[in-house]
Amino acid sequence: MKMTIKDIANIAGVSTTTVSQILNNKGQRFSEETRKNVLKIVKDNDYTPDYFAKNMVQKESKTIGMIVPDVTDLFFSKVIEGVESYLNEKDYMILLCNSKHSGVLEKKYIKKLQNRSVAGIILASPNAIELEKNMNRCPYMLIDRGLNTRKHGNILVDEYGGYYDVVQYLVDLGHKKIGILTNETGYYEMTDRYQAYYDCLIANGLDYDSKYIEDGPVSIQGGYEAASRLLEREHVTALCCGNDQMAIGAYRAAFEKGLSIPDDLSIIGFDNLEITEFLNPPLTTVEQPAFDIGYIAAKNLFQSINFGEKNIPNVNFKTSLVIRNSTKNIDKK
Repeated sequence: MKMTIKDIANIAGVSTTTVSQILNNKGQRFSEETRKNVLKIVKDNDYTPDYFAKNMVQKESKTIGMIVPDVTDLFFSKVIEGVESYLNEKDYMILLCNSKHSGVLEKKYIKKLQNRSVAGIILASPNAIELEKNMNRCPYMLIDRGLNTRKHGNILVDEYGGYYDVVQYLVDLGHKKIGILTNETGYYEMTDRYQAYYDCLIANGLDYDSKYIEDGPVSIQGGYEAASRLLEREHVTALCCGNDQMAIGAYRAAFEKGLSIPDDLSIIGFDNLEITEFLNPPLTTVEQPAFDIGYIAAKNLFQSINFGEKNIPNVNFKTSLVIRNSTKNIDKK
């Protein structure tokens, strides 16, 4: 049977109030001997306070709800790690929900989390949300690519600049037939990345050809299938992938087509997941600070919970090109 605070008090010969105050570092009226005795009994009996009962008394949940579109996505696993890292410092817990990119599930989870009196919510959403209607019962932080803007606390990434650098790098290597794997729906709706691709081609005097574009889910399987379709019908010398997982799938598609990377096909990803360094060849990609995104989201939410959101800054993370061995200079000059 689980040891209770009453059991600790009985063993120590003190009141439950005394035990509670000692455990919470409150009150100075206890002797050092009493304090040490209570703490020794707690340690000897491996006692841990009833978390939920404690929260009911203190009216403080110390639990953060977090909703992500896909818990299996390697990018979001890093974001979650960043959130957890900060919250652990503050003795907060995460209640994680998987919306599967569904707006209906998202609203359902928001309501459930609010009904559980979480201290705040971190929402990574691929959907437009009626913020005033759905998110008005507790502090919240958005990781949503700018779909739902507000005055304070927006967390954004310069996806346009990062992807423009990708295409420009390939152009500088002499590539003219540059394909792109995109995603038109879900969290990774790649409007900014597609626009950067288009703008960079035009700025360099290259023709834009819709035949060089293929859409698919932002997963390894999605990248494999999209790249297979594109490589079956078109001869491209370079491929910009929507993210690193799509790039991994594109590696398989290239192999099955008998193409060597980078001799026959240059491939670039986006995110700089840890695994990309160990591919053969190591993947050229774009560093997107997923851990920092999660850490700052949690930090800003904590500030909002405790001090209000008026002074929560907007954050715009920069990206950087990470050059490895999956790209090749084909300029004949």
